[in-house]
Amino acid sequence: MISQDDDFDERPHVAVRCQDNASVRVGFHDRHSSDGHCVHYAVAVEAPGMRARIDDAVAWIGDGGDLAPFLEKLAADFAGWDGERRWQTNDRDLTVTAVFRSGGYIALTWTLRPWRHDAGRWSASVTTRLEAGEQMASLAADIRHFLEDGAAR
Repeated sequence: MISQDDDFDERPHVAVRCQDNASVRVGFHDRHSSDGHCVHYAVAVEAPGMRARIDDAVAWIGDGGDLAPFLEKLAADFAGWDGERRWQTNDRDLTVTAVFRSGGYIALTWTLRPWRHDAGRWSASVTTRLEAGEQMASLAADIRHFLEDGAAR
């Protein structure tokens, strides 16, 4: 489930909660624009016993390859698809993998893998399950709003 008023942060953010387990979630927050060409933001993933965060994911403005169009396409294909669909930031520090599941749900696996720091070379993933139609469309709109508001600053 998507929430704009989650406890991640008081500033603009988007939180995605898994329908099956609300303690599994992904949060987008701390956005800022550096030069009008890109928006920087933080992403946190959380599950029982685990929390990981990257502080400087980047969305490039106007390149059409950001997360919002990927999620919008998933929402538009609410009738389903075969196989796996994948999106990642240009820096590959955030990857989202989508698989259509029976019953009209989409499993989104969110993987954080910070490339800027060699220490530990860690990665962390959580999988959220959302309804293919309205919940995906709402998430796509929330992400677009989050990223575009950051670009306007």
